[in-house]
Amino acid sequence: MNNNYYIGIGRRKEATARVYLTEGKGQAQIRTKQRKEKKLEEYFYMNPSLCKDVLKPLSLFNKENDYDLIVRVKGSGFHSQAEAIRLGIARALLKVSPEYKPTLKSFALLKTDPRKKEREHIGFKTSRRPTQFSKR
Repeated sequence: MNNNYYIGIGRRKEATARVYLTEGKGQAQIRTKQRKEKKLEEYFYMNPSLCKDVLKPLSLFNKENDYDLIVRVKGSGFHSQAEAIRLGIARALLKVSPEYKPTLKSFALLKTDPRKKEREHIGFKTSRRPTQFSKR
């Protein structure tokens, strides 16, 4: 615990989220790379179901209204950022109380997804697609 907040870091593909968890009233703010602050619902406006998915670690313990979230997120797309934030919240909750670990682990909220974008190989147009074969 540093200065009355707990920090959790989550990553998914190229997205990185740093979550600051403080005791409060259940407000969630997201700070983007451009230093703009938005509410969680405003940030994930195109897919409101991502908000529920992001707050799943808190909803398991009925703590949605007990903690405020300040999230710094950058990189990748909205879905990857949502998963990175969810992992960051789960890791911050572990610092609040280690007793949460079995429940978070049983819902697979502490696992990172290892899949990344494959690099482009020499002589190929994309990572897997070769150049067109010419017989003559």
